Amino acid sequence: MTIQVQTMAEANAAGKEVDVLFWVGCAGSFDARAQRVTQTMAEILSRSNISFAILGNEEMCTGDPARRAGNEFLFQMLAVQNIQTLNLYGVKKIITACPHCFNTLKNEYPELGGHYEVVHHTQYLLQLMNEGRLKVEGGSFSGKKITYHDSCYLGRINDEYTAPRELIAALDADLTEMKRCKTKGLCCGAGGAQMFKEDEPGKKRINTERAEEILTTGASTVVANCPFCITMLTDGIKSFDKQDDVMVVDISEMILQSMEK
Repeated sequence: MTIQVQTMAEANAAGKEVDVLFWVGCAGSFDARAQRVTQTMAEILSRSNISFAILGNEEMCTGDPARRAGNEFLFQMLAVQNIQTLNLYGVKKIITACPHCFNTLKNEYPELGGHYEVVHHTQYLLQLMNEGRLKVEGGSFSGKKITYHDSCYLGRINDEYTAPRELIAALDADLTEMKRCKTKGLCCGAGGAQMFKEDEPGKKRINTERAEEILTTGASTVVANCPFCITMLTDGIKSFDKQDDVMVVDISEMILQSMEK
């Protein structure tokens, strides 16, 4: 399905107001795997008749990796530029499929003058479902044994554990929790700018250990909600040569596959 997604500049030029801004993020823009999640969300929003737009080339990195790596100057430079752009278009509500973008936009931009309603895509999808604007059926996931990985920035940092699990429940899937989940969930190993630096000395990579826990559940699918997590979990599972046995998917991909025609 080909979708024409308009930018805020195009909507503004046409005098059209949009309900939400879809913040794509760096991974969703440039990483091939995360681009598929971006396309999935765009199709879900379009099929749910949501009026949305993106910033396109005007969207800069939120600055999250820079701040986590200790470069506060770069973070503030990026943040101020983004805030000026968002305020120029009068943006009120933002949805994003990246928990890192979600956390930064929601909790860190206000101190620099950026005040918006920021919603993670799992929260927004559940909202659409509860409002009856998004309808799903179990389909291929009904009774299927899956497990769910809590991303740090959505889970422990923003205390959101319910929305993803309610979406999974709506698909009639057999959710098998890992031993370390929810408030005790294990990081995939990418957060805090760790994804962009060399491994620190140790006996085992974090994503390898997490992959072991995934494989222990016997699930054929592991569901994530973060582009960083998807990359790290996929690499971890590949290290055991189990990539043909266990799929790593974003929760939105399950929703799109299960949407009523």
